[in-house]
Order: sequence, then structure tokens, then C-alpha cells
Amino acid sequence: MIKTLTGKIDFAESLRGQSATFILSMSNTKTANIEGITQAGIPGMLHLTPTLDAEFLCTGEVRSLENIATTPKGVPTPALMSRAVHLLHPFRTIELLNLGLDVTPKVDYFTYHDRGLSPSDSIATGANIDALAVFQKGLEFGQTYTPKSDYVILGESVPSGTTTALATALALGYACEDKFSSSFKNSPKNIKKEVVESALRNIDPTDDLFAILSKVSDNMLIFNAGFILGANDKEYSIVLAGGTQMACVLLVVNRILELMEREIDATKIALCTTKWVAKDPNSDIQGLLEMLNFPINSYYTDFDFSLTEHPPLKLYDEGEAKEGVGAGGTLMYGLLNGLSKEAITRKVESFLG
Repeated sequence: MIKTLTGKIDFAESLRGQSATFILSMSNTKTANIEGITQAGIPGMLHLTPTLDAEFLCTGEVRSLENIATTPKGVPTPALMSRAVHLLHPFRTIELLNLGLDVTPKVDYFTYHDRGLSPSDSIATGANIDALAVFQKGLEFGQTYTPKSDYVILGESVPSGTTTALATALALGYACEDKFSSSFKNSPKNIKKEVVESALRNIDPTDDLFAILSKVSDNMLIFNAGFILGANDKEYSIVLAGGTQMACVLLVVNRILELMEREIDATKIALCTTKWVAKDPNSDIQGLLEMLNFPINSYYTDFDFSLTEHPPLKLYDEGEAKEGVGAGGTLMYGLLNGLSKEAITRKVESFLG
């Protein structure tokens, strides 16, 4: 049920039966306000998506809105899968990482890391991020953070994050025009292309790496690149739970290592995504990972909703939504701990009534 994209299955197997801390990293970028660019949430309220994801993941309730976030086509948030796995085989802890939210999740008792960041602006006009400061905050977090578990599953919730990731990777010199996924079955390529081209025009030839990131990226990508580098000499491993956005985190790490003339111990890092991303004909996550200067173990979970009759869930199998809120990594955690496809499916169905 766990398939290898790059590297060896050994890393995944070494996690079998181990405890995990799930960290949800969340941020807002005003890029999501561009009409038609994303369906990761409710139109007009996309800024609430990470807030609602965190609330549901932690409590099984949405508290900042009456109903759970769905796309315009009715696809429910991938948080349902992460929540289902947690109820069936709980994570050691769930922790929330605020990397610039418009609305704070209404959650008590859970560890909440607020790094003092503001939501970033639209990359079309300049993201207006102090990328070096954000990176340094991530680096410090990685150097000081110790989980109460064997390893960390790092997920994300960033509406329009695949667009900012695409712009980031292109700006850093990667040939990746058609390799990033979308929350849509049919990616709004014309809209994305226009926005990304606008973002790239803001770059000055004299801009260094962090000046480029300040204009075209988002807080999640930059902070988590620092987190990974800061934690690299720690004992615990990190599983990047996500799709092409998390691949972009590694592409940022790659460029920073080149700049610093350093190497990384990649045996402590892996990426795990969903089958929907891995098999997406409109993107190429494996191709992105093969652009790294270091080898990476990466996987996808052979999980789908073929066992359900719920129309909203069937939309995943048709190519909508695909990933988010750590779905790929949490599904791997569940499968490594003995959960069946049927058990996870039935639990997800129970949230929908």
C-alpha cells in the first residue's frame, strides 16, 4: 500500500510501529484572492481554509464557520483523511504552526507555535516577505524543537500554495513549468501562467536568493526550508506530508545548500504524498524531486475512494483536490500502523453523515 517514488522503501519500513507528531504548518497568501486560481476552500473565504483545517483536525469541529470547507464542486477538505487516521491510530500529538494566518484557529490545549509572521501579499504584485528573517525563524525552530515522539509528520495548509510554489521554483532556476499540481482536476493554467509571469517580472537581475524569495514565495516554503536545515543534526526524522508544495520546500533547501556550500543528511528526510498527486497526468512530483542535488526517499500511498459511494469523495478519484493537510503522510502513518483502506474510508464517510 506504500509505493516508492524515489529512493528505497527501507526508510518507510523503519517507521513501522513508531510514534509520530503531526505538525500542521499554516499560512495565508493574498495570491489566493485572485479569482479562479484555486479551489482550496470556499469562494470569498479562502483565507479561512487553514484555520478550518486546523480546527477540524484537532477537534472534529469547525468553529470559525458553520460548515466544513469544501471546494465549489463540493470536494471536502483532505483534513478528513488526516483526522480519520488520527482517530483510528492517534498521533502522539498534533501541533499547529502559525506562519501567518488571517484568522487564528479556535483551538485550546493543543501546542500552538506562533512565529510572529504576517500573511504574505500576492506574488503578482510582490509577496513582500522578509525571506531571510522567515528562514532564520525556521532555522531556529528546527534547532530548538524536539518532538515527544519518534518522528515528525509535517503537513501544510496554504490556499494557492501550488501557484506560489511554481513561481518560487521557476524563479530559482528550475525547469518545472508543467510539474506542479493544482487543487483543480484541470489546472487553471492560463490564470496561473499570468500570475507567475507577473511575479517573475518583479525580480531584478541583481536580486540574491533571499531577495527573490521575498518577492515570489510564501512563508510556508521559506520557513519549512529553514526548519529542515535546522533540525538536520537532531535524532528525529521528518516526513514531508504533501505534494508538489512540499517538493518545492526541498527545492528551496537545495538552492540554500548551494549558496552556503553545505550538504544535508537526507537520510533523515522523506516525502510522502497521495496517489492522486503521484498519478496526476498534469504534474510530475517525481521529476521535481529528481532535480535535487541530494537523494531523497519519497513515496505515495496507494489509497483511493474506490470503496465508497459518497459522491463528494468520488471527486478525489476523478482528480479534484488531490492532497493537503498532510494527507499522504498521515495515510502512510496509518497504513504502517495496521489500518486498512476500508477502515480509513469508513471513518472518513462518518464525517459526512
